[in-house]
Amino acid sequence: SQSTMRLHIARGALSTVMGLLFFWGLARVPLAQAIALAFIAPLIALFLAAVLLKETVGGRTVGASLVAFVGVLVIFVGQAQADLGREATVGSLAILASAVCYALNIILMRRQAQVAGPVEIAFFQSLIVTLVVAALIPLVGIEVPAAIHWPWLVFAASLAIASHMLLSWAYARAEANYLAATEYTSFLWAALFGWLVFQEALSPYTLAGAAMIVAGCILAASKPGEASPRLEAAT
Repeated sequence: SQSTMRLHIARGALSTVMGLLFFWGLARVPLAQAIALAFIAPLIALFLAAVLLKETVGGRTVGASLVAFVGVLVIFVGQAQADLGREATVGSLAILASAVCYALNIILMRRQAQVAGPVEIAFFQSLIVTLVVAALIPLVGIEVPAAIHWPWLVFAASLAIASHMLLSWAYARAEANYLAATEYTSFLWAALFGWLVFQEALSPYTLAGAAMIVAGCILAASKPGEASPRLEAAT
């Protein structure tokens, strides 16, 4: 329908801006600091869900998100570097702007998931982002990656599509304010793969922050209300 297509277009365009801001900032800010800044998005999404989706945000969910966010701050304190210069400051602002876009993205994802299936959402998301980026090529130019990078690009794209479909499936079955807190667990996966792939040691700050993130997610894991799009459509 036209209303569903408008959602696809809006979220695809928003995702393009979000991605460009994040990767531009990531080139100027240490990885740990960038991830810590990006984690502001689930907190923003909690309150956007209350305003835009009329969802009830309980004290338990807000408290859980605050506990997890404090865990992110602990990691930030342990890993952020001092005196990074103007470039890092501007990069941090870009990542914060990206986080705001991502919070809106979570809300749109919830609306999409109530009217479209995971395959449809993933298809139009990929198509619209491709079209928007292609439209920008004449303005910014493009450098074709070397052949050695293409298998990894295809692998990364496959992971992105799979995760997108899983998120769409999840957001069709639970409210955005409930699922937003689980976003914090991605740092745990980042720490694990950083250790396995790059041999990055975990500092005491990282371990303490991770413990708080897990505690916050467990605190938020109360039983969510029914949120089936089919049930809502029927009522």
